[in-house]
Amino acid sequence: MNPFVESQELILDAEALKTRLDQDGYLFIRDLIPRNTIENVRQQTLAPAKTAGWLKDGTPVNKAIANADAACVDPDCAYLKVLRQQLVLEDLHALKHHPAIVSLFESLLGEPVLVHALAIPRNIFPQRLDFTTPPHQDYVHIQGTTSTYAIWLPLGDVPLEMGGLSIASGSHRAGVRAFKVSSGAGGMECSESFTGSWVGGDFAAGDALIFHSLAVHRGLPNQTDRLRQSLDCRYSPASEPVMEISLRPYADLFTWDEVYASWQSTQYQHYWHALSPNIVPIDRQYYEVRDQMAFDLATSGDPSARAALMRIIQRDPDPSKRTHAAKLVDELASFSAG
Repeated sequence: MNPFVESQELILDAEALKTRLDQDGYLFIRDLIPRNTIENVRQQTLAPAKTAGWLKDGTPVNKAIANADAACVDPDCAYLKVLRQQLVLEDLHALKHHPAIVSLFESLLGEPVLVHALAIPRNIFPQRLDFTTPPHQDYVHIQGTTSTYAIWLPLGDVPLEMGGLSIASGSHRAGVRAFKVSSGAGGMECSESFTGSWVGGDFAAGDALIFHSLAVHRGLPNQTDRLRQSLDCRYSPASEPVMEISLRPYADLFTWDEVYASWQSTQYQHYWHALSPNIVPIDRQYYEVRDQMAFDLATSGDPSARAALMRIIQRDPDPSKRTHAAKLVDELASFSAG
């Protein structure tokens, strides 16, 4: 794997940044956000992790030494219990509006920016290769416009052995790639290997990785003893369509009023209304393909279908599909037990 091309020296040269982003599909920028801003959010997201028993007893919370016996992953119920507590944090949502981020995207996009309301904190347990996010594209999940970009912010220092994120450089230029069912990332992963294209490296608190919605990216294995935390946020031109899901809380775990209930300020509440965005519904074609794959795998007793089935149970609008998926999850459990 090659190292990231660093772009912080181009931060004041919007044209050079756009050229590099168009070429590689990503920008890696060191020190974009002040470290103390990141550390503040990190402390708040670690608090519910500690309460849930995710951290090893007798160790400092800020070290985030993981309790291996508590390991879980989205969409497990134990994981979602902690995620709900993280998703209501006011400072976590304020982070996606940081002036350094918004001004950068305004320069890159050349117009006012829609900060997507959806923000996703990630918690990756160590020494669990099966929890490592496989190669995937965001577009199949977020849709709207392909001119949507993600920013991945590590909540704390993330050396290479702790995992981090890796990008297949240039992979954004060929549309939606073929995929198969997997755990993580919406239950889908790209079928191609992208050998020779992967880039990655160490992250420090305050570093940022920006990438195109069609760029293939993956998590790397967390080979330490620590919980790795990060935050995903997305941005698009305010004049272009945005999918309805991007303006709702993650996985509809709450209403926005529930998210805002303990906030001290109204500054970032329902802020997108002022931009009158062109909101479009989800095109479920990619999920329909994934779901049929998952049903077929589960019917043959393949446990790799479970993560996709759990997403159907929790998030699909079709009650008959939810019922069918629940039946298959039970059958997989019986198959494993037997």
